[in-house]
Amino acid sequence: MTAHPLQEIPYVTINATLDRLVLSTPQGPAMADFYARAFALAAQPDGPHWLCEGPQRHLHLRPGAKNRLLESHFRLDDPAALGALQQRIRATGTEVHVDLDRADGAFWVADPDGRRVFFSIGPQMQAAAQPGLQARLQHYALRSPAPMTLAQFYIHALGFVPSDWVRDAQGSVTAVFLRTDALHHALAIFRAPTEGFDHLSCETHDWNALRDWADHMAREGILLDWGVGRHGPGNDTFFMVKDPDGNWAEISAELEHCGPERPAGEWPHAPQTLNRWGHAPMRS
Repeated sequence: MTAHPLQEIPYVTINATLDRLVLSTPQGPAMADFYARAFALAAQPDGPHWLCEGPQRHLHLRPGAKNRLLESHFRLDDPAALGALQQRIRATGTEVHVDLDRADGAFWVADPDGRRVFFSIGPQMQAAAQPGLQARLQHYALRSPAPMTLAQFYIHALGFVPSDWVRDAQGSVTAVFLRTDALHHALAIFRAPTEGFDHLSCETHDWNALRDWADHMAREGILLDWGVGRHGPGNDTFFMVKDPDGNWAEISAELEHCGPERPAGEWPHAPQTLNRWGHAPMRS
């Protein structure tokens, strides 16, 4: 197959790490209870909102429609890198909104579907969590009828790097995996009939830790909805559960680390691309 034109562009990662997601939900208490139990988080109400916090995994819930991502928050360690990223984004003609509530140069932009993408500096917040269960919020995924429109924005405007493309027999992109640091992807975009949120993923250490998380789900009475399996792009082992709104929530282990010279890969649109070990639900 002929390489997609976006594969020909050399990329350098922006060295940003996913820190927090903000979802909307019509059932905040039920969602907060689920994530507190499933992902060993401390859930606290904040007016009409819910804050679900744990070491390296932070999820906020706001009243609204289900299956909607409102915000993603990324952090950079270097103030100079944050300033350079803002200048780069402005140079593409993308509108940048400075977060006036913060003094560290934090800012946000809106993607083509209206989601806010925040960039700031500083360490992640810490909160108490169940001992022994370690994982960090590592990536999320979106669904879109026009995945290339989103991909072009995140690549050209924000500096995300494509790790792998998935295309159907006609050459149309059905999925793309984008990284912001050395890990294979911080964002995945899947072609689907309607726009919306697909899943969040927390990365744990290894195969044994994945097993421990699965045992934890069993103790909480939460059934695995997909997996255990192994993704093709990223080569990670994983399982997914479903929250009360029907969003997938994933525990993943041993996601591929990508060197700076790694070329973007190509995969066929097939169940075995999403799960090398068997069953895979297709978004399109």
